Amino acid sequence: MAEPSLRVLQVSTVDMRGGAEKVAWDLFTAYRDRGYGSWLAVGEKLGNDPDVLLIPNLELRGSWIRFWWKIFPNSPSPTGWRRRTAKSLRDLGMSLAEPGRALDILRGREDFRFPGTGRLLTLTSELPHIVHCHNLHGGYFDLRMLSWISQKVPVILTLHDEWLLTGHCAHSFLCEKWKTGCGQCPDLSIYPAIRRDASDYNWRRKKEIYARSRLYIATPSRWLMNKIEQSMLSPAIVNTRVIPNGVDLDIFRPSNKQEARAALGIPQQARVLLSTGVMMRQNIWKDYSTLRASVALAAKRLSGENLLLIVLGEDAPVERVDKLEIRFVPYQEDPTTVARYYQAADVYVHAARADTAPISISEAMGCGTPVVATAVGGIPEQVEDARTGFLVPLGNAEALASRITQLLLDEALKRSMGMQAAKSARYRFNFDQQVDGYLNWYEEIIRDTKAGNSRKSVYALSNPI
Repeated sequence: MAEPSLRVLQVSTVDMRGGAEKVAWDLFTAYRDRGYGSWLAVGEKLGNDPDVLLIPNLELRGSWIRFWWKIFPNSPSPTGWRRRTAKSLRDLGMSLAEPGRALDILRGREDFRFPGTGRLLTLTSELPHIVHCHNLHGGYFDLRMLSWISQKVPVILTLHDEWLLTGHCAHSFLCEKWKTGCGQCPDLSIYPAIRRDASDYNWRRKKEIYARSRLYIATPSRWLMNKIEQSMLSPAIVNTRVIPNGVDLDIFRPSNKQEARAALGIPQQARVLLSTGVMMRQNIWKDYSTLRASVALAAKRLSGENLLLIVLGEDAPVERVDKLEIRFVPYQEDPTTVARYYQAADVYVHAARADTAPISISEAMGCGTPVVATAVGGIPEQVEDARTGFLVPLGNAEALASRITQLLLDEALKRSMGMQAAKSARYRFNFDQQVDGYLNWYEEIIRDTKAGNSRKSVYALSNPI
């Protein structure tokens, strides 16, 4: 294991959120629980943990910028329109205060003007042994500082999407221009959106940054690592790892379905499907239209039985079509409550247009719930087709409906797949394995750095699938 004096500074967009931010948070707290020096540097701090350190971008900007932030703070107003109005007024004021930055944004150039990044290594009382970065998009990190930071201390980048490889987008879908330089972007609206097509400029700028950097690269899936090896990031790589995202299997475990349904107010006799995703109906990465169409088809094939689809992660009115009910449930912070939804479901359905290695699939498997999912991105590395669930082609509502119906009507198959899913999760997606994988890698990096070993190796696979 790593040395007791190990100090790790992780970097993330925000401290409290799902997805990539949750991965960073869980690792941060796990290291601290094991007695290591552990800090989390963030662009936005929502909680009050003393070891979560706010990157001082705002205080290092001019007085006019601070004035506009004070007048129109980033309010978490639940009404929505007030927050949008405040943001628009704040952005207008900041554009007047920083005209050069505003002009770059209008030109479609990605915004790297975040001066707090230069203070990153001084946020902790002692220099960290490792700086472990997660998503660097989201308006808080100066990517140009990567080369400087990587010369001072080993830097790990855990990629959760493709943004570091492209001219602006977090997922490229079927476009492969990222391999050669972007330009003439087919969709400027893909997050993070840009106003004009400067994707070729953005791509070249990232390439120049990486050429001056020495980076350790981690991904949760082979699929994303394969892309990295074909990208302009590849020359900067010192060493790589594929380390699957883990889940807490003490929480996400098989449990009594009847008790879970009773706790959540779900009818005992209903056929229950579960799908998760923040703002599912508008989420560009998800495929809600295919999900809804497939569930409607499945409902027609169930001979009048009640079918309930629970969409976890969105607050919206209930939809009813004949014997089909679509129930929307707001985002739940309590992982025990989230686990109950998986435990209450007959099948977990994950319809996506793009995904790297969704934690929700691993959570469902941990709870012994078979999965029917779109075969995109890293999902085929999680779901073993016809063993722990079924994989279907992108956008194919008929195939999705057929597999859902097959599981709902074949109790023995559903039970067998659920048992195999839980067994597979214990072997491949245990959170302690993820923590150990990173800690052991830190030790190796520190040892090689001290020895002056700068060799570039082929990536090693942690938790082989």
